[in-house]
Amino acid sequence: MSSSQSEVEKKYNKWILILSVFIPLVVAALFGVNLRKLGFDVKPLTFLPPIYATINGLTAVILLAALWAIKNKKVGLHEKLMKTAIVCSVLFLVMYIAYHTTSDSTRFGGKGAIQYIYYFILITHIVLSIAVIPFVLVTYVKALSKRFDKHKKIARITFPVWLYVAITGVIVYLMISPYYV
Repeated sequence: MSSSQSEVEKKYNKWILILSVFIPLVVAALFGVNLRKLGFDVKPLTFLPPIYATINGLTAVILLAALWAIKNKKVGLHEKLMKTAIVCSVLFLVMYIAYHTTSDSTRFGGKGAIQYIYYFILITHIVLSIAVIPFVLVTYVKALSKRFDKHKKIARITFPVWLYVAITGVIVYLMISPYYV
């Protein structure tokens, strides 16, 4: 490893830490903010949930395509697909925040066993969506730094977690969508 790679990783490690803490804190803080209730004249963005659920589904497909690409030694395609997956995740996050800051929260209306299944999926989705942030960023930085041995090692953890988050995002949407107002 050259010293410039070490410096690059050190530089990015600061950003990884900042973003890994900042993003969940901002989302948590904004989740309780409703701009309309604060007096802002904004329309509820109720059209967003099916769009950001679709983006989650698209992210899952892109992740699977990226896995296929790297297993077939299509490194350039893998890189483009992974960058696209990151962009999709950022778009999801922006839309998710926009929806929740302009619209009332929807409660899951199912009863019995389905309620426990829903909350299990929701809670694991939320916890892992927070946990995957530093994993995605570290995995990406290892690739940027051309530390492909380390990249591959951490990607074995990052990939299934990120895929789970993307798929469960769609499942959560499908389960709660009948209860949207």
